[in-house]
Amino acid sequence: MGQLDGRVAVITGGARGQGRSHAALLAAEGADIVLADLAAPLPGLQYPLATLDDLAETADLVRAAGGRCHTVRADVRSRDDMERVAAETLREFGRIDILLANAGIAAHGTVADTDERTWRDTIDIDLSGVFHSVKAVLPTMLERRWGRIVATSSIVGRMGATGSGAYAAAKWGVIGLIKSLALEVGEAGITANAVLPSGVRTDMVMNPATYRVLLPDLENPTREDAEAMFAKGGGLIEPEEVSRLVLLLVGPHGGRFNGEALSISDGMSGGTV
Repeated sequence: MGQLDGRVAVITGGARGQGRSHAALLAAEGADIVLADLAAPLPGLQYPLATLDDLAETADLVRAAGGRCHTVRADVRSRDDMERVAAETLREFGRIDILLANAGIAAHGTVADTDERTWRDTIDIDLSGVFHSVKAVLPTMLERRWGRIVATSSIVGRMGATGSGAYAAAKWGVIGLIKSLALEVGEAGITANAVLPSGVRTDMVMNPATYRVLLPDLENPTREDAEAMFAKGGGLIEPEEVSRLVLLLVGPHGGRFNGEALSISDGMSGGTV
């Protein structure tokens, strides 16, 4: 018997990275999974996003772990797309118990250099995307008076970071949105929490554009250079480590966690509020 037998989880940004890891672990614990992902390039972004092949591979991993899986190409910037995700989930599985609002991008640039498109894409995906995802699943959760919502924020949302103003603003907004939601829906048996990782070993972090932001004094920083930099602070967090925290929040022992912003940062959050 798994911790999530009979549960149905919707995961945005589920094609790779943290979303893939969450999907595999929740499936292994008995959940059926709906993977929603753009699975297409985003013009202007400095690294490639997930592909349809990535989405199909994650679906295969879910099925190999014992879960049923349904995939949906969807853009979290679109309220209509997320309503469609919720409708397809109810059609396929009859219920929505868990939402992992995980889709996100990390665009780089100082506040002075950030253009309007980069700002809008970051806010629209990383913050408004969480809002649209929550709005889509809330009606059925409220009707059934049960639900678990976890949004992916970042330790950068609490600390700020050079060259990441738009990203930090969006992730700080996620914390405020989730805390407000928790106050509104707690009495209906729904919990809402945010997880705040530091650097996670995913394609969003491990790419040349991010290396240049992290190591501006090097002309052409490499993956090895980035690994060495992260090692000084304890190393990169593995996606599976974040997934275990998510499982706690959505599993049978997660009911007392509500309105929390839980850091998993290997000490980076020391000294932050």
